[in-house]
Amino acid sequence: MEKKIKESVGTLLAHIIKVDNRNVEEEAPLFCEIMGQDFDCTEEEARAFLYEIMDKEYDLDKHIGIINQALCDDRISKFHLLEQINHIIYSDEISDEDYRIFEQIKNKLFEC
Repeated sequence: MEKKIKESVGTLLAHIIKVDNRNVEEEAPLFCEIMGQDFDCTEEEARAFLYEIMDKEYDLDKHIGIINQALCDDRISKFHLLEQINHIIYSDEISDEDYRIFEQIKNKLFEC
């Protein structure tokens, strides 16, 4: 289950980078830092994972569901995840789309 949560959290974070057409190289250090703190990923592992996510299709709702199921009763961890998503958003120019996505993720995380 830990691997699924790691993949889902990484996908949510990378999604913000991807949909906003941000410079992946500029965003990679922050992504790697977050994945290293939360999942003990090495920088190389996190960077490879980021590029893998950027190049593939994924179902965002599925990943939110995995996280929601794993953290259903852990509101503090959900808030921590939202804080990390917000950190990614603030790392570059902020758009209305960023916060539409943030609100969508927040609402789905707290359905449980």
